[in-house]
Amino acid sequence: ALANLIDILDPDVVVLGGGLSNLDVLYTRGRDAVARYVFNDELTTPIVPNRLGDSAGVVGAALLTV
Repeated sequence: ALANLIDILDPDVVVLGGGLSNLDVLYTRGRDAVARYVFNDELTTPIVPNRLGDSAGVVGAALLTV
């Protein structure tokens, strides 16, 4: 599904969030799996973890109150 989104939306970067984003395997073997299914010959879109980690939702909710 991620490969389809990359093909359709052509994002500059894919940022993964939530608890699963803490799994390093997503950025190695997961990236390789996505690369097999993208339309282009190679996957140039970076797939990175979010900077705020598991607390991203809390930070976003706090910013809504400001």
